Amino acid sequence: MLDVTPLTTAVDALADRLRAMPQSALRRGASARALELARDLADRAQRLEEPDRPPRELPDAGLFAVGDQVAVAGHDLAEALRADGTPRALADAVERVATAARSLS
Repeated sequence: MLDVTPLTTAVDALADRLRAMPQSALRRGASARALELARDLADRAQRLEEPDRPPRELPDAGLFAVGDQVAVAGHDLAEALRADGTPRALADAVERVATAARSLS
């Protein structure tokens, strides 16, 4: 089993940061960038869990929910990687979260 702690730690930190952001920052693009990340994480999880089914798009639940969407999608991916992932796939996901976090600075 793969240790997915680096991914869950990064996802939780980013989700907390998004939840604490002011509305003005979310409206200036942080929410859109975070939703893009959440959709990417959800897509990766679905491809691992259901490789024969096309992934479904994560809906836009609004700028105040995007932190939760990142957290849920990230934890879903972590569980999928724990069961069927590779170290490379885990490293790619962690880097994707780190890149998204840097883009919010």
